[in-house]
Amino acid sequence: MPASEGTQTPAPRKLQGTVIAEQLEAEIVSGDLTAGSKLDELSLVQRFGVSRTPIREALHKLVAMSLAERMPYRGVVVANITRERIEQMFEAMGEIEAMCGRLAADRMTIGERAEIEDLHRAMGQMAQRGEFEAYEAANTEFHQRIYDATHNRDLIELSNALRLKLAPFRKSQLRNDVRMEVSNEEHEAIVSALLDHDPKRTENALRRHLVSAAREVLTRMR
Repeated sequence: MPASEGTQTPAPRKLQGTVIAEQLEAEIVSGDLTAGSKLDELSLVQRFGVSRTPIREALHKLVAMSLAERMPYRGVVVANITRERIEQMFEAMGEIEAMCGRLAADRMTIGERAEIEDLHRAMGQMAQRGEFEAYEAANTEFHQRIYDATHNRDLIELSNALRLKLAPFRKSQLRNDVRMEVSNEEHEAIVSALLDHDPKRTENALRRHLVSAAREVLTRMR
């Protein structure tokens, strides 16, 4: 029987875990959940009104992103995320993405170049309309397309692993109109270099893009 109008269908378990992880992720990045805070399963079950399974899924995601860590006899606690640690991750990500860009500029197919250009144009419209969530999702796809265009499985896996750890911080810095517009302008330089088959320009544009994102995140932490 279809759900009656106004009645919400319960979210699938996987979706519940993702939503809870995103909420806790935002609280950790904003500082509402401080380093060392215990993420107690029972307390979270009561807070979110769900079973232990989606809570465990959410905690697993937070640990995978290095936002939390499992401690002997304490369970899962919020990790100590310092400025230095964030700088190190952005530095590593900048070099990895620069390498991906250099390879992608040579290896992208005609179809892949057309697709990233179309995506970039769509993102420009999202930025103009102030569609933060849509832009964030498209931004993930934009960078993924560059990783995939290296056609190197190990490099793609490495890029995704580090991007997962940085995702909460990269997401937070896009949630204002000015930064979203700047991000889109930086993407223009990246796409232009890719379309011109210019490895060095692509490499430099991606490195500058990551430096810009890191600056925004670190400024917010002051």
